[in-house]
This record gives sequence, C-alpha cells and structure tokens, in this order.
Amino acid sequence: MEESRAYPIGQQNFRELRESGCIYVDKTSFVEKIANNGSQYWFLARPRRFGKSLFLSTLEYFFKGERELFKGLFINDTVWNWQPYPVLRLDLNVDKYKKKGLLDKVLNNYFLKWEQLYGVEAVAETYSLRLGNIIEAAHKKTGCKVVILVDEYDKPLVSNIENDENFEHYREQLASVYSNFKSSAEHIKLVFLTGVSRFSKLSVFSDLNNLRDITFSEDFADICGITEPELHQYFKRGIDSLAANYGTSYDEMSIMLKEYYDGYRFAKKGSDIYNPWSLLGALADRSISNYWSRTGDPSIVVEPLKHLDVDLEKTLNSRFRFRTLEGMDLKNADPTALLYQAGYLTIKHYDFRTDTVSLGVPNKEVKEALFEGLLPLYINVKRGEPLRVVFDIVEDLREGLPEKLMKDLDIFFSGIPYDMKMDNENNLHNAIYILLTLIGTETETEVRTSNGRIDLVIKTLDYIYIIELKFDKSSQEAMDQIKVKEYDLPYRNDGRRLFLIGVNFSSNTRRLDPPIIE
Repeated sequence: MEESRAYPIGQQNFRELRESGCIYVDKTSFVEKIANNGSQYWFLARPRRFGKSLFLSTLEYFFKGERELFKGLFINDTVWNWQPYPVLRLDLNVDKYKKKGLLDKVLNNYFLKWEQLYGVEAVAETYSLRLGNIIEAAHKKTGCKVVILVDEYDKPLVSNIENDENFEHYREQLASVYSNFKSSAEHIKLVFLTGVSRFSKLSVFSDLNNLRDITFSEDFADICGITEPELHQYFKRGIDSLAANYGTSYDEMSIMLKEYYDGYRFAKKGSDIYNPWSLLGALADRSISNYWSRTGDPSIVVEPLKHLDVDLEKTLNSRFRFRTLEGMDLKNADPTALLYQAGYLTIKHYDFRTDTVSLGVPNKEVKEALFEGLLPLYINVKRGEPLRVVFDIVEDLREGLPEKLMKDLDIFFSGIPYDMKMDNENNLHNAIYILLTLIGTETETEVRTSNGRIDLVIKTLDYIYIIELKFDKSSQEAMDQIKVKEYDLPYRNDGRRLFLIGVNFSSNTRRLDPPIIE
C-alpha cells in the first residue's frame, strides 16, 4: 500500500484517524479474535507510546457498531451483527497523580457523564457503588451488556512507585473501583484493561480467576506496534523519502530504522516489533532521532536503581524462567522487572529446553535514552547535558593515544560523586559500563582466555586496547597480570597496533593511579 496520507502521530482516537484519512495499520484481526473468543475479562501490558490507546479506541467504535469506520479493513468482511453495545471507556492517562485527590477528579468527571447518559438519579457516596450503579443502568437502558475499556489502568500506581504513601492510597482507591468487574459480571459483556505492569496486589488480578492476560500471548504478540512486513506494506514511500534525505538507499535506510526502533518482542516465538511512536516520528520528520525518550522521563527506572546495589551489565543482559517473567510486578525490588515492564528491556531469545528467556535492551534509541539517564547516578553531570570528556575519549581511542586516553578516563572518574559508596567494585564497574556504551566502540568486558579474564578489550579500526583495571591495589600488579597470563596472545596476529594498559583505581581519592602502558 503506497501512502500519500498523513502519519497518525499521537493519534489515539480511531474515529478521528479514519475520518482524517491518516494511515492506519490494520489491527482489526485482533478485534475479531477478542470479540469472538467468549472471554469476559482481558488484560494487555505494553510499554508507553506503543499504541495501546489507539487499539482501545478501535475496540470502542467496533462495539458501538460504527461499521462505516471499518470499511476496507479486515473485520468489515467478517461475520458480525454490528449491534451497538454501551461502552464505558475510562482513560487514566490524563494526569500524573503526584498528589492525593487527583484520581477523584478524573473519576468524578467520567462518572457524572455516564450517570447523566444512563439516567442514574441517586448518586451513591463511593466510586465503587457509583460505577456499579452505572453498569447496571447502562445494561437496563440499552438491553445490552456493557463493554468496559480501561486505558492505563495503572497510571496512578506507576507514577508513585517511589512514594509508598501515595501508592497505597491509589491502590486502595483503584481496587475498590475495579472490584465492580466481578460483582457486576451479570451486566458485563467485556472488560479490557491496558497498562505497563501487572500489579499483583490489585483486586482486578486477585479476584478475576478467568482473566485472559494476553501480554505474552503468541496469538497477540503484534497487537500493538509495527511488524517488519507492516513497515514495508504501509510505509514504503516514507522509507524512500527518508533514504533520499540521508543520501542512502531504501535497503540501507531499512537497516538503520531496524537498528534504532525495532527489537521489541513480547512472546516466546513472537516476531520483532517496531516502536510505532518513534518509527512514525522518523518517517514524518525524515530524520533519525530519539523520539521515545522525549516523551517520558526515565526516572521510573533510574530513581529506584539509586537504592539498589546492582551490576548494570548483568541486569541488562539477564536470563529468567519464563513463568518468572510472567509474574513480574513493577512494585518490588527487582530492577529487571522495573526495566522490562517500563520498556527498557525486552525478550531477546527463548530456550524451550529450559523454559528460560534472555532479556536485553531492544534497540539503539532505548539504549541511548537509558544510559544517558543512568549516567548522572555515577558521574556529576546534569541529565541531558553532553559530557565533553566522553567525546574526548572516543577521539583518543580512534587516534591511538593511550596516555591521553588514561588522562581523560581519570577526568571521567573524578566526577564520581563523593556520596556514592565505593566500598566495592560494583559502582566503578557500572560507571565504566555506561561510559563504554555511550562511546559506542567495539568493547568487550571480562573477556575469557585460556588463563583468565581480561577486564576490558576495546577495538577500533586501527588499534586494540587491553586494559586490566585493579581496585585499591596497584597499576604494576595490573600490568603483571596482563604479562603473566598473556592476555595479548589472542591478538598478536590481528594486524592492528596493540596497547597493554595496567591501572589501579583508588577508592580514597576517586582517581586513577598513574597507569603503566606498553
């Protein structure tokens, strides 16, 4: 399909999208699966800006029976009576909920509208009773059971991960509202909730034994987002235009788009998914940029990591039993759960023999956003502020200047805040890992050889750097280890110039000792 229409950037209303003639990637086959499945309660978790709201809006207009909006789409040719149902759509993504009382305003606004619409005369005292009355009244007035769609059901909770008092306040308030899904079951045709996490202590999960959670379902893996075939079916002209702007070919630009925006995976055997927000932004602007990171503060993962002693490299390259991944709750001390459910980690591989999944950062856009957000935890630099020394280190590596490289590394480490604990190597390792990731050069850490493990191997076009970094020992001891264990042996016939560097980091001075370089 050649597109000559506008990209639906930020468009979350299905009616407006269709009437304005914007491109719509047809996801109505999933609507048909849901409508004909027979399950009453559904749940889907996806990262922010992934098209959940648009899909809910598609469900809304489908169940309202507005068939004219679906002409030319998959579901228009299926068997369905298009009978209109009363639809209650609750969007909680309208506030940040940083104070108590904000959810009251949102709920009251929706409930007043519905009470007037369905003739609820005696307004109950609690939100729980009010919603129960609305559901029953809507069923009686229309003669049809009610469809309930809740967008970002967990937004008040996600916004208060680090505020236990507010979190518990909103948890109790939401639990009382969602309890109606069970108590009003006889009046309900369908409940569909979306969010970024599954909060286990919320009544919607503990009370509804027949809840259909399709978060990890292979049948619904690409219900949101854009697949590789969809990219080339709907956006060929956009890729051509973007490629022309960069002076490159269609195929080369497709590779670049994949590197930046693809890589999400939501099932054991699911295909990779592109982030729709970022992909559409790049095509509309004809520019590769970090669109996803502009729409949200990484503090949801960065702030909790301040209080956890974690090895970032291991955390960002984790393996889990699949059933463990299914049960992850955002409100716990596990940093991997935090990163996965916020969209900073995704499934990379599934091993059916051990029922384990390997997790990793989805793509280049997410990696840059995450590491730029993490850097201020370890180095005194304002978030979003470019760090000049990082660019200097890149230049040192490319030009083969090991002495200057070590001086610039010393400047980098001197920025470690003095309130950061340095009684173990974890924070030092994390700072190095963040730096090397931001540098973007070919880097390996803890490289195994026949005699041991090399701390760092950095490769450029013309040079290879073997670095042994000690912690509160000595630079000479580091160099002796390189020599005794012959860490350079695998690289002697490489053809690139080889630098051996032994150096010690002092936790007292927060600086590097004078290095030994050969």
